[in-house]
Amino acid sequence: MSADFIPVLMHLLLVAGVAAFILAGSVLLGRSGRKNEVKDTAYECGMPAGVVRAPRYSVKFYLVAMLFVLFDIEVIFLYPWAVQFREMVAESLLPLWSMVFFVLILGIAYLYVLKKKALDWNEA
Repeated sequence: MSADFIPVLMHLLLVAGVAAFILAGSVLLGRSGRKNEVKDTAYECGMPAGVVRAPRYSVKFYLVAMLFVLFDIEVIFLYPWAVQFREMVAESLLPLWSMVFFVLILGIAYLYVLKKKALDWNEA
């Protein structure tokens, strides 16, 4: 065996020894669990078994919420641009065309959402 692998082998033996020591100490020093009827029942997220839970929300609720946040955040980007519009356009038309492109992409995304009927509550 090459002398380069001796430190790696020593490290592996040390790790295995520490793991064995910890497991043996846990078995020897740990108290055995006392079994009773309450501890053996199933535990599900803090709710006792058999309790009627609140109804689950439809996926549509979350989809509409995410779309609202998405479009709301995108519209928020329009406000700083609108405040500085005159100063920006006086220098160049690049900010105007950039925002036209942004609004065009936003409109295409909105049409896609409408086409997929993601905002229709009656559709399942």
